Amino acid sequence: MASMTDRPAILIALPTENDVIPTVLQPLFNGIEEEAIPIDSKVIDEGDITARAYQAALASRLSVGIGYDDQQVVVHYKNLKPDQPLFVVSIDSAERLRRLGANAARLVKGVPFKKLV
Repeated sequence: MASMTDRPAILIALPTENDVIPTVLQPLFNGIEEEAIPIDSKVIDEGDITARAYQAALASRLSVGIGYDDQQVVVHYKNLKPDQPLFVVSIDSAERLRRLGANAARLVKGVPFKKLV
């Protein structure tokens, strides 16, 4: 995922320049791609995952950002308060991650969310 933050895309906040997105997050990306919304990444190394997700949302032309760590994924929207993300999901279910990705994309599209089960 080459960074092209000027194109409309959901932004994934990378904690460091050399960070490799864990393969366990692939279902998240599959869910976003199923909804036909582009994904991009950007290094955002400040704060916790909620802060990174919020900064990614601010930087995204689609206003949606995602942060992650080894335990959870956070989806944020630029119009929300910085400390109140839309979704916080544990990385323990591929199906839940796929639905989370779909919901991030559905936020962009303005259609109803899927249940996260």
